[in-house]
Amino acid sequence: MVKGNPASFLRVSKPEVDFKAGTPVYSEQVYQRSKQNLQRLIDDGFMCRDGELCFYLYRLTMNEQSQTGLMALSSVEEYNNGQIKKHEHTRPEQVNDRANHIMYTQAQVGPVLSIFRHRPEIEAIFEKITQVSPEYDFESEDGVSHQIWVVIDAENIEALVLAFAELECLYIADGHHRSAAAAEVARRLKEKNPSHTGQEHYNFFLNVMFPDDRLRILPYYRVVRDLNGMTAVQLLEKATRNFSVTPRSEPVIPNKNHRFGLYCEKKWYELEAKEENLDTRHPSQLIDSAVLSNNLLLPILGIKNLRTDKRIDFIGGIRGVGELVRLVDSGEYAVAFSLYPASVEQLLKVADAGEVMPPKSTWFEPKLRSGMVVNLFDE
Repeated sequence: MVKGNPASFLRVSKPEVDFKAGTPVYSEQVYQRSKQNLQRLIDDGFMCRDGELCFYLYRLTMNEQSQTGLMALSSVEEYNNGQIKKHEHTRPEQVNDRANHIMYTQAQVGPVLSIFRHRPEIEAIFEKITQVSPEYDFESEDGVSHQIWVVIDAENIEALVLAFAELECLYIADGHHRSAAAAEVARRLKEKNPSHTGQEHYNFFLNVMFPDDRLRILPYYRVVRDLNGMTAVQLLEKATRNFSVTPRSEPVIPNKNHRFGLYCEKKWYELEAKEENLDTRHPSQLIDSAVLSNNLLLPILGIKNLRTDKRIDFIGGIRGVGELVRLVDSGEYAVAFSLYPASVEQLLKVADAGEVMPPKSTWFEPKLRSGMVVNLFDE
């Protein structure tokens, strides 16, 4: 992706691309290269710093899906005290990597994607600002349209500040490691700063906030390499304990919660979870990826840990069920499962309950583009 493209922003966000294979990606020289590459983009005029404080509205459009969000700085303190809610665990080594990247680069180069419960007054402000042409407008190679409006008018800025102040909380959708890294950077720099006031640049992180009624979550499909010593007939027989199983002549694209497709030996089956087996006490356990794990992947196929078991892989729903057929028919995998996507409301309920989403249960499209706006730390 970066070959022959010295201006690729991947050279900033993933500077290891500039080094030979085998170079430790967490090494000081890699982080330093990120800073150098960012400075070169600035020096060569690819990126320019706005002369005054402003907000941005960022609109992404893919096919018929369009969503507009506010890009601004969010408070690390609000993240730490739970006003910006999480729904995923983070891995310490990845948080440390992103924190080191910020420290060396003196910039946040990848925004967090967050959700807020929609409010008509915020939508009205968005509509007002986007009546004019955007300052930045292009279509990326994946067919996604990216548009940015620079919000510099004092009246619009004040209206946005007041409207967002009415929100009880935000919800992180994508970017748990980036937000945790920002909090870690703030902790480190606060300890080094005897004159800390809370208003320093490191107390905030780059965030794009979208209303919940405009975001779309695609499913995350599962493919498993073997049948845990069983035949397909035995697998289906055991599945009937927790599911109603129906053979289908066409690929199964689930159209409701707790309904699944199973593809094995060139045949499709529709599985519907039996209500008595659902854990209704915890919102996270009603997410279909958890229902499938609790009732089939773990007890029947013996997959205990989705994060570490090498027998299972995950396929983004944007690739379609045809990819499941291809992978199983190739012989690389023995069985595949199609799932109904989690809803944004389900995600918010999980976060409100202080729980975490099951692994690999959300796939957001379209995705934010790193490098559209970068948060440079003040010198």
